Amino acid sequence: MIEISPQDLADRYMAQWTEPDAAERRAAIERLWAEDGTHILQPPVEIREIAAKLGFDHTTLEAQGYDAIEIRVARSYERFVEKGGFTFRSRADAVRLHGVVKFGWETVSVETGDVAGGGLEILVLDDDSRIKADYMFPGA
Repeated sequence: MIEISPQDLADRYMAQWTEPDAAERRAAIERLWAEDGTHILQPPVEIREIAAKLGFDHTTLEAQGYDAIEIRVARSYERFVEKGGFTFRSRADAVRLHGVVKFGWETVSVETGDVAGGGLEILVLDDDSRIKADYMFPGA
């Protein structure tokens, strides 16, 4: 397995979410992710509660492959960075255990610098240290 600094990976991972140039964003995705990588998001609690009332026993949201991940990252950029006035940054707490990297991240107001939210990220890496599975827990 190719070794990579867990903090460097966390920082590059977060940078893809704030990259304004679509071509650069796609290139970052292709450098970071395995071709069949999957982004798995635990939705906010209010969405999970609504889904449970409708009889759904799970509520994970998934995007698999470069194209789907690119759409997911682009929509997040448009909503939170471009229109919302936020940026994302990793906390300085990334750790690696074999092929798994765990770190926290923050949503930060560009205008005030205040932390408005954040979460926990668990990345499962392939033998080339590219993201095979990404488990995102906003609010954690």
